[in-house]
Amino acid sequence: MRAFVFPGQGAQVVGMGRELAEAYPAAREVFAEVDEALGEKLSDLVWNGDIETLTLTQNAQPALMATSVAAFRALEAEGYGIQDAAFVAGHSLGEYSALCAAGALSLADTARLLRLRGRAMQDAVPVGQGAMAAILGLDFSAVDQIAREAAGDEVCQAANDNDPAQVVISGNKAAVERAAAIAKERGAKRALMLPVSAPFHSALMEPAAAVMAEALARVEITAPAVPVVANVRAAPVTDPAMIRQLLVEQVTGSVRWRESVAFMAGASVTEFWEIGSGKALSGMIKRIAKDAVTRNIGTPADIAALKG
Repeated sequence: MRAFVFPGQGAQVVGMGRELAEAYPAAREVFAEVDEALGEKLSDLVWNGDIETLTLTQNAQPALMATSVAAFRALEAEGYGIQDAAFVAGHSLGEYSALCAAGALSLADTARLLRLRGRAMQDAVPVGQGAMAAILGLDFSAVDQIAREAAGDEVCQAANDNDPAQVVISGNKAAVERAAAIAKERGAKRALMLPVSAPFHSALMEPAAAVMAEALARVEITAPAVPVVANVRAAPVTDPAMIRQLLVEQVTGSVRWRESVAFMAGASVTEFWEIGSGKALSGMIKRIAKDAVTRNIGTPADIAALKG
């Protein structure tokens, strides 16, 4: 069995999706529809802009989604489709890409939601007050305990459980720095402060969760064609009301990626196709489900290789 997975923030590069748009009319139409939905030429920024502007959260989120959905539409043009997947899943904003690919959200609504989500997450905490750090070499339970100890009267929590030896923490800058120092003392191989502009997936994102709750209440969500393995549950969902609720919870909740992949592998998924920019998820998947086959679908050459 196969799962389609969709990357999150950090996978953005200038030029992503351009070859797909040149080779596949269906992919080109995705970027055109996203441009129209946002009322601006996001595609021009993606293909010709500078990485600093593209990396701004409000730009990176819809841009990565557009690239993923363009790759998915190119796959469809070659005869591969949602019917070829047992599950879909995405890392953080990638969950929106997964929902769009599975037909639960329209492309235009997905683009507008992610633009709003990016702005709301950036606005939730003044720049410089929040931080995130990747802790390498300790498992989730160890990092979760360290984050709780370091928090004090501030916020510090395990935000992304990425794989057996990579956990990202998020919260107030001083608390995250304390946790990183404790992690090194307790045997972490590395504790890296991340170049992000806000403490995503932490309680500090509560204002953004409120914004998304209001926006999601106004958007039509239908049952996806295949189950979506939700970040905050690490379990499949198909009910539109539950999907809406979990997307709100996701703003402040942990991305349970390790458990999500383990669930899919335990449900007989042996092949994971990472659809969109980059290969970060494939690396994580290999460390979680060691026997799994991973494929990256981000260029026409990647799609051609499926037929090889």
